[in-house]
Amino acid sequence: MTALELTIPAPCDWINSNQRLHWTEKARRTRIWRHTAHGAVLAQAKGARFDVPVRITVTIHKTRAGRFDVANYGVTAKAIVDGLVDSGLLEDDDNTRVVGPDMRAGEKRAEPCVVVRVEAIA
Repeated sequence: MTALELTIPAPCDWINSNQRLHWTEKARRTRIWRHTAHGAVLAQAKGARFDVPVRITVTIHKTRAGRFDVANYGVTAKAIVDGLVDSGLLEDDDNTRVVGPDMRAGEKRAEPCVVVRVEAIA
């Protein structure tokens, strides 16, 4: 497999590095995003696996068309990448296997979602 693109509907509020959430709320959101990413792999790419280093690009699509600092959503992206590992799509997410995630701001959509692109690096 050379590339895979997953669309993950936002299952709960975003995790943003500027937030000052109580640790239990942050853990709850992290668990939900991670579990949802795991489920997206099973639903959209069943049996897919990358055994080579990959580049991951994460595009955040929100319901409003304003400016935002997409880098602050790296915490959400980390939970998603951990879900990709949980699903078996990636063996691990250490720096020898994964470049990124590179964060991108997407366009306004009716429903918030994250589009994750995983590409093999040859």
